Amino acid sequence: MTLDAASPVSVETPVVSVTPTASAVIRDLLIQRDIPDHALRVFVAGGGCSGMSYGMAFESEFSEYDTLVEVDGIKLVVDATSMMYIQGAVIDYVDSLMGGGFRIDNPNAVSSCGCGSSFRTADSGAASAGGCGTCG
Repeated sequence: MTLDAASPVSVETPVVSVTPTASAVIRDLLIQRDIPDHALRVFVAGGGCSGMSYGMAFESEFSEYDTLVEVDGIKLVVDATSMMYIQGAVIDYVDSLMGGGFRIDNPNAVSSCGCGSSFRTADSGAASAGGCGTCG
């Protein structure tokens, strides 16, 4: 299924937001990789030191159960399972002397690891937590 397909759920109110800085970085990456028609998939997977970790990837094909949103000209796609954990999150890009990268401010997270790449929600528990390799 491609981005033009009517099957993915499309919403007008963003369920995931992107800061202007993150939008600019995403837009630049789409141009650099010559994939202007792709969307950024934002997802949650089990693992990391807090139990769940964030992931992102550029994609052009989607499931009928995906939610597709457009924020500041950037297309985002989130699968139904991940939506339960990241709805209302804000994606930002931070560039600092200690290293930069995307950061997700997730209102559903009750705790996060020191590096910010993994989190735990009230419903997820900590049973699947494991070292992410970047936190001490």
